[in-house]
Parts: sequence; structure tokens; C-alpha cells
Amino acid sequence: QVQLVESGGGVAQAGGSLKLSCKVSGAVISINTFKWFRERPRLERELVASIKGDGQTTYSDDVTQRFAITTDERVNMVYLQMNNLKPEDTAVYYCYVHRFPWESPTWGQGTQVIVAS
Repeated sequence: QVQLVESGGGVAQAGGSLKLSCKVSGAVISINTFKWFRERPRLERELVASIKGDGQTTYSDDVTQRFAITTDERVNMVYLQMNNLKPEDTAVYYCYVHRFPWESPTWGQGTQVIVAS
């Protein structure tokens, strides 16, 4: 099993930056892809960014060119650098892993981000 613990959320001003962290523990060796989701007020949870083991990254249209997902395998961390934040980025952000199709995915507990205008 895998455990995910996010941190780094908080309040930022529009145009500012925050860096979210996700500590990964457990069966990390079998993980190929990490993802960040967010749940904005009154909206469904949505995929924000993903990174594969080969370093390939993808982003939603809302955050491309502003957010960057990275990993540090030495310390089993996944990061989401968020720049030029907008009020509409206000959400709870979740780290996500799905190791195998036959296994349930793993979610972190979430970290709240509030962007003030």
C-alpha cells in the first residue's frame, strides 16, 4: 500500500506563488505516475497535473504555463509549484497515485489553497 501526505497549502495573493508537497511512503517502488487533483468550491474534483516515471508531464488548460509538477525520488516527494496564482485556483489540492488497475487508487488528505484577489 501507499500513503500520501500533502502540505504547503495556505493563503496567497493573486499573482503570488505556493509550492505544494506530497510525501509518499509505503510501496513507492511500484509507482509510475503521480498526479495532482483539485476540488474547487461547488465543482467536481479535476485533474491538474501528472508526471510519469520518464519525466513526461501533462497539465490542464487552466494551469499550463503556471504550474509545474516535479518529483524527487531521493526523498519520495512530489511537488506542485504554483505561480501567478488566480482566485479561481482556490481549492483543496490532492495528491493521487494509482499503482495497478486492479488496485484502488490512493488519495492524500488534501491541502487547502486560498487565493485572495
